Amino acid sequence: MASANPWEQLSQGIELPFNPGIVVPKLHEVSLAIPSPPTITDVAGAARAAITHRLANDVTAGMTVAVGAGSRGLSDRVDVLRGTILGLRDLGAEPFVVPAMGSHGGATAEGQRAMLEVLGMTEQAMGAEIRATMETVEVARTDDGMPLYLDAHAANADRILPVNRVKPHTCFHGPIESGCTKMAVVGFGKQPGAAQIHACGPVEMRERLLRGIDALRSTGRLLGGIATVESAAGEVVRIEGFTANEVGGDAERQLLDYAKALVPALPFDEIDVLIIEQGGKDISGTTMDPNVTGRFWVHGLDDFTSPRVATIVMLDITEVSGGNVLGIGLADFIPASLANTIDWQKTYVNCFTAGPSGVRRSRMPMVLPDEEACIKAALSMCGRAITEPKKVVRIRSTLHLTRCWISDALLGDLPAGATIVG
Repeated sequence: MASANPWEQLSQGIELPFNPGIVVPKLHEVSLAIPSPPTITDVAGAARAAITHRLANDVTAGMTVAVGAGSRGLSDRVDVLRGTILGLRDLGAEPFVVPAMGSHGGATAEGQRAMLEVLGMTEQAMGAEIRATMETVEVARTDDGMPLYLDAHAANADRILPVNRVKPHTCFHGPIESGCTKMAVVGFGKQPGAAQIHACGPVEMRERLLRGIDALRSTGRLLGGIATVESAAGEVVRIEGFTANEVGGDAERQLLDYAKALVPALPFDEIDVLIIEQGGKDISGTTMDPNVTGRFWVHGLDDFTSPRVATIVMLDITEVSGGNVLGIGLADFIPASLANTIDWQKTYVNCFTAGPSGVRRSRMPMVLPDEEACIKAALSMCGRAITEPKKVVRIRSTLHLTRCWISDALLGDLPAGATIVG
């Protein structure tokens, strides 16, 4: 009878035909030069002020507001939500929180509530009730007939307010990518809202998002938004309050341009082996961020010309991911310990919702016994001769890239401002 654990043999160790000349190179820690804008020290206070200053004319006493909370790795997320809720109450509104994360959390209400709580967004911490459901209501249609959905609790509120980090998206490029617009149209729309936006190629995805926010705005249900921008070190450097007209407009577009300038990049044109210690849904919707690795693998969207990464090893995923590893196919090698944590039900629900972008990204990498085997496999299959020096980079994750570890072969390629640590 077959084992219930398909990776049991690998986790116990099997002999692999590695060339005896394959040696894992010594790595040097490097501190990278990154933009360092001033950070916001009182995040809750800044979010509260953004609400009271920007939305004072749009909130009436007793107005119920569904505040969107997502699953992404936002820094100081609890403070941002708490400040937003306090600001709404200052204006006389009655806010509550809904999970606005499409199909994440296994596409169940319980899973989405649990995901918020694992991320620290509990009712006690935020100071507001969480109302979770996967039921949706159609509230509008775009000019070309696409339906717009809202979480049923959000649809029953007077207004919705997305709270999200503005940053580049992992599936398309455009004037609006990840941020308040995407949460309003996709996150609040739960599984059906997310599926219809992601069901097409990157150009149409961008256009559906823009048409969607216009249609949603026309219903009068959108109060505005709270947007954050983070530095490469993961510190909140901007908090902006948007009116309904500014969500999806010039204000959010300008903030995206600013955020893109702060995205950390791997500062090498060519990498033979990239080792990522940890991926996860709270790190990127694709477990690892293509805007860092350069691998998008979406039909109609070009990969970056730099960095050019030959092989990728991923060693672990975050607990918050709950076994959802959409994007695991972007890796070439993973250890059996990671493979054993994958929840294929959650992963495939998310992959189907992601549409065409989920196909190649959901494929299984080569599963090997442990970290050493994965790295040796990458070294032996990266396209360089056994005796040729390998360009190896190791990072903690793709979320906050302030330092990395590199092999001798890359020491001559250090970018300006980077320094060897120790």
